[in-house]
Amino acid sequence: MKLQNLTISNNDKITLISNLHTMLSAGIPILEVVDSLLEDAKGNQKKVLQTLRADLGQGQHIYFTFSKFPRVFDKVTVNIIKASEGAGTLDVTLKDITENIKQEMEFSDKVKSALIYPVFILGVFVMVMLVILIVVVPKIATVFSRLNVTLPLPTRIMIFVSNLLLNQTIPFVLGIAGIIAGSVWFYKKNKALFVQTLTSLPIVSRLTEEIDLTHFSRSLYLLLSAGIPITDALEMTEGTVIKKRIAKAIRHARNGVSSGKKFSEGLKDNKTIMPPVMIKIIEAGERSGSLDKAMQEVSEFLDYQVSGRLKTMTALIEPLLLVVVGILVGGMMMAIIAPIYGLISQVGPAQ
Repeated sequence: MKLQNLTISNNDKITLISNLHTMLSAGIPILEVVDSLLEDAKGNQKKVLQTLRADLGQGQHIYFTFSKFPRVFDKVTVNIIKASEGAGTLDVTLKDITENIKQEMEFSDKVKSALIYPVFILGVFVMVMLVILIVVVPKIATVFSRLNVTLPLPTRIMIFVSNLLLNQTIPFVLGIAGIIAGSVWFYKKNKALFVQTLTSLPIVSRLTEEIDLTHFSRSLYLLLSAGIPITDALEMTEGTVIKKRIAKAIRHARNGVSSGKKFSEGLKDNKTIMPPVMIKIIEAGERSGSLDKAMQEVSEFLDYQVSGRLKTMTALIEPLLLVVVGILVGGMMMAIIAPIYGLISQVGPAQ
């Protein structure tokens, strides 16, 4: 596997950086630290450490090695380590990076937990649908065929799908697998288009912007804390967001800072995007000369805000999904029951 395609889990990343921090803080030389970590390393983590050991032996810096693994260490992390190595504060920076990864993991877990319930409900619906198609529909179809009655279109569609599933199981499964594989291939080839389309949906759009601002403020805090100039830091954080208009607002603020304006002034030009509280905190940080701490406060505030919005969305989605699933299952049952009622109504007058 090429180095640029190699990945490791967040837990392995935390373990690697945390161990580096602990041993370097204890005054152990970096080569001894890497050799010690290699003794117990496995999988891709071992490949990262082996590459680091080889580069250090040639006089390279840690950031040089980390830049070879873009899917493990993003541009922000690499530049923070580069700045800290130059300033001689690597041990402190590694601790900050570890805490940041933990916060990112917690943040991602909150987003994933909000998706668990919808996925569970969807899975239950698929199971119910399969039971109806495999068990219920064949028995009802046999009765209808003996009575030789004209069936409504929804009932005929269900019987057709049921027969296809039972009599052509292998082709049916292969067809579904092909559709899924094709969808995955299309997603990988057009990931940017898919993400932009998804994040343009009315409710999702605002939530995505808040998540973007959280990532942006947290990354900017780390970069400023590492001593990186604000113009360079803003340029790096521009790539951490998904929404184009957020990236455009960051670029506008960076251009303003480059021309001598305050960072907060550039953000004020995009009041519809940037929360007023965020701008106020940044203004206070600029006046006190502690912009990095202000960005930390902003990230914590936005994290709290996104968590609240996710809880609200989950609370609203749960009953809505139940209603949708109920309507779908009810529709399938009506497709079965409607012909039966039709037969009963035809028999009634004859008696």
